[in-house]
Amino acid sequence: MVAAPILRGMPPIVHHPAFRAEMPPGHRFPMDKFSKLASLLEAEGLPGPAGFHRPELASLDVLRLAHTDDYVRGVVELWLPPDIVRRIGMPNSESVAIRARAATGGTILAARLALEHGIACNTAGGSHHAEAASGAGFCVFNDVAVAARLLQAEGRISQVLVVDLDVHQGDGTARIFEGDPSVFTFSMHAEKNFPHRKAVSDLDVELPDGTDDAAYLARLDAILPDLIARVEPDLVFFNAGVDPHADDKLGRLSLTNAGIAAREARVLGACLQREIPVVGVIGGGYDPDIDRLADRHAILHRTAAALAPTKKGRPVAEPPLPHAI
Repeated sequence: MVAAPILRGMPPIVHHPAFRAEMPPGHRFPMDKFSKLASLLEAEGLPGPAGFHRPELASLDVLRLAHTDDYVRGVVELWLPPDIVRRIGMPNSESVAIRARAATGGTILAARLALEHGIACNTAGGSHHAEAASGAGFCVFNDVAVAARLLQAEGRISQVLVVDLDVHQGDGTARIFEGDPSVFTFSMHAEKNFPHRKAVSDLDVELPDGTDDAAYLARLDAILPDLIARVEPDLVFFNAGVDPHADDKLGRLSLTNAGIAAREARVLGACLQREIPVVGVIGGGYDPDIDRLADRHAILHRTAAALAPTKKGRPVAEPPLPHAI
């Protein structure tokens, strides 16, 4: 008798068409990556038979959990000061404001779904340069900070761990949660990259230019399992930025697609093995080839599908995590 195959539960994926905002011609932010990523995931069947989960726009009251009232109203009512608009690097337009609210709503929904399913991913999110009173570096609202504060306020979670592996430091997240022991911020990033004036996370790991797969994964292996055990989070937010890739125009590291896949397997696998819910957000990625960039972002969602618990709620036997390569 041939054993029936194990059915894996497809981890929920959150998407909203508003993740792609209208931008001026020639703008350097690769806005088309969000719609391209969604199309790619659909072609691969990763959203499952029911399709994407569609979030609501984050309300102004919810956004105020991590941002000042003046800043929230300035974004939504389109009267941000010119200096803040320059720091953000995107126009203060209705389309960009709706996108920022949709992406934040997406991370909130993904967090709620992760608590139910063990793992869930957004197709946007990771706007980690936004701090309480300002955005910066293409980040308008800090979706992870808002989601963490909201779920804490609702009593769904107490302790949070942010694992930020974007190539840039999660400075906005660090500043929002400075002095807050209920949210542990861990950022591993390129030492000499943006922002030039770094914040102080609970744990910062700065990597030299050109760090490759083997060195990167060795550093992560030396930190992550013990960190998760020590923090004992109720929920992990994983910023899976792909800008550490060697081909990324705004990165300074030298990871390959295989290295990023190994990184994702380590983070998601470490959480699932300890039965800690984990939320994946896509973070940064700036390869000018949109098809190649979307494929790189999809590594997060493919890895989540490979590691997801079964539909019966029992975890699938974990495959061995890739060793440093």
